[in-house]
Amino acid sequence: MGTRAAEVMSVVFVNRFCHPDHSATSQILSDLAGGLSSQGMAVAMVASRQRYDDPSAQLQAREFWRGVHIHRVWTSRFGRTRLVGRAIDYLTFYFSLPWVLWRLLRRGDVVVAKTDPPLVSLVVALVAKLRGAVLVNWLQDVFPEIAVSLRQPPLPRPLVWLLKKLRNRSLRAAAMNVTIGERMAEYFVSQGVAATRIQVIPNWAHEDAIEPRPSENCLLRRKLGLQDQFVVGYSGNLGRAHDWTTIFDAAQGLRDNAGIAFVIVGGGHGYDCLRARAAEAGLANVYFQPYQPLDLLSDSMAAANLHLVSLRPELEGQIVPSKFYGIAAAERAVGFIGDPDGELARLVANADCGFSVPQGRGDLLAEAILRSAADLAECQSQGRRARKLLDQRFSRGAAHQQWHDLLLALASAAQPSSNHLN
Repeated sequence: MGTRAAEVMSVVFVNRFCHPDHSATSQILSDLAGGLSSQGMAVAMVASRQRYDDPSAQLQAREFWRGVHIHRVWTSRFGRTRLVGRAIDYLTFYFSLPWVLWRLLRRGDVVVAKTDPPLVSLVVALVAKLRGAVLVNWLQDVFPEIAVSLRQPPLPRPLVWLLKKLRNRSLRAAAMNVTIGERMAEYFVSQGVAATRIQVIPNWAHEDAIEPRPSENCLLRRKLGLQDQFVVGYSGNLGRAHDWTTIFDAAQGLRDNAGIAFVIVGGGHGYDCLRARAAEAGLANVYFQPYQPLDLLSDSMAAANLHLVSLRPELEGQIVPSKFYGIAAAERAVGFIGDPDGELARLVANADCGFSVPQGRGDLLAEAILRSAADLAECQSQGRRARKLLDQRFSRGAAHQQWHDLLLALASAAQPSSNHLN
């Protein structure tokens, strides 16, 4: 049954961004979709025509990539700069999505809803029920709780209550809800979702695309003239959920240390704030680079001796920083900024692959960086331990296999469908 189900079952993923977008959730989704297609499943992705950092992009409405049928729906293109514009982008995606899903889905298909835009599972659940499809929620964060924690956007209490009630109803209606962390799973159980309908499958890194490289051979270091410095890196989205002020305080405290530099690669609200504040303070030890394409990711990650990850403490259990997996793939030590008793802090401590400091303690971060720079051999050993942890518990192959097995199990409980996703 397993082989036959893989040959005939169809799975549709829904997320606002997918290939060729380079945001973390887009890359994870696209990687899984391509992997499942190579194993004989009929796979489609439904997304918008935007890129995460380029709302003006007009990607093709339909594309065939790595055996995956991509359907991109029309949306407004205000982007992420203003909350009102972002909300309109969400609403137009909600409006355009059902028409495409109605045409794609058949009885017995599996439809996987991610969490961008927030609460998209409400729309997907309705269409899935009407079409007889199997619903899976792939939860990358927890909304509206995350909006309450960040006050972005500020939501009145009655609306929060209503959104949580509707969200929880869609989770209870799903055949399975996949979370990316244990604390997130525990939270949804506390919200009344049956533990039997929750499975933890962590995100992963492109460990085959991010190969460990010596820092001295890094082109980016050479480009920035940092061959002889101890480089502290941050790679990826530095958004509202992340803490940029502690990084700034540490960089300011180390501004007179010619042997230490910071390289910030990526984008986001915090990235823009940090860049503006560093320029205002005249910090010559902080360098900024845009997102790097996948073929340059190994070199970009190799630029740093130590990589930072941050998560605001109030968001523990609502978000799991996926940056850790890329850092571990690059065989680099991890410096976590956030709750010292949080999920990632515990992981780093148990594996002895870096350090953690509380949010707002730039002085402690600066001290930890100085200790790492003073003992480069131990810093490199921490990086190797991070890679070992990744290979043992968080590999791409293991995550793909978990998804493959889950989808096959769901397909075996539903009427198989024919390959019609074209």
